[in-house]
Order: sequence, then structure tokens, then C-alpha cells
Amino acid sequence: MTDPRKPSVLFVCVHNAGRSQMAAAFLTHLAQGRVEVRSAGSAPADAVNPAVVEAMAEAGIDISAQTPKVLTTEAVQASDYVITMGCGDACPVFPGKKYLDWILEDPAGKGVESVRPIRDQIKTRIAALIAEIDTEPEG
Repeated sequence: MTDPRKPSVLFVCVHNAGRSQMAAAFLTHLAQGRVEVRSAGSAPADAVNPAVVEAMAEAGIDISAQTPKVLTTEAVQASDYVITMGCGDACPVFPGKKYLDWILEDPAGKGVESVRPIRDQIKTRIAALIAEIDTEPEG
């Protein structure tokens, strides 16, 4: 159930196996319950990228139990922020939502050495997003 007083964020990428999983995990971890967090993919993979799981473990966040989820219209409608990461036109658009498109390298098929800089970029963007959410007037 959605808490109407709590801002909600949906992260979307194609496979929901890398970027959106890292973003959701960082926001969940750093916002400490102040934000409702979702992630989904327009064409979800079978599993989260193992290099992504390893890179997040290095950052102290365990996402090994996460599974890619399919993007639904309901998830978009229930979110205040929709942050896309390369899903293109597959993301439904609804009025009244704040849409951001984060251009980030896709970690698919890359090793943990290549995933670390992507992870770090996402963490930086999440910190900025939390600051923005915290300054938004309550609706």
C-alpha cells in the first residue's frame, strides 16, 4: 500500500538487472524509509547481474535477493518520480509525475571493475535526488 505522505520513486531500465536495481538499493539505504522505492524493467531479465550484486556488496548493500520486475502502468501511476535509465519509449507517461532520464552506461555483460564507476555515479545521483525530494513542498 502506498503512503500518501511519503514521496515515491520508480527506477526503470530495460532489464531491471543493473542500473535500476542499484539506484533502488541506494535510495532505500540512504533515504532510511523516508521514500517509497520501486524498480522495474520494460523487458526484465531472469536475474540481477552478478557483477552488480558484487559491486553493491562492496558498498555494503546486499541486493542478492532482488529479482527483476516487469514495468506496469500501475507502478508508474503510483510514483511521484519516474527515473528512466535507457528504456526509451517503453515507459508510459502520465501527467503530474516528475520524469528524469539518467544517462548511465549499461552494466550488462561487464565485470565488477566496469560496474564500480556506474555504481558510484548512481550513488552520487541518488544523494542529489534525496536532497531534491527533501526540499520539495509537501503536496
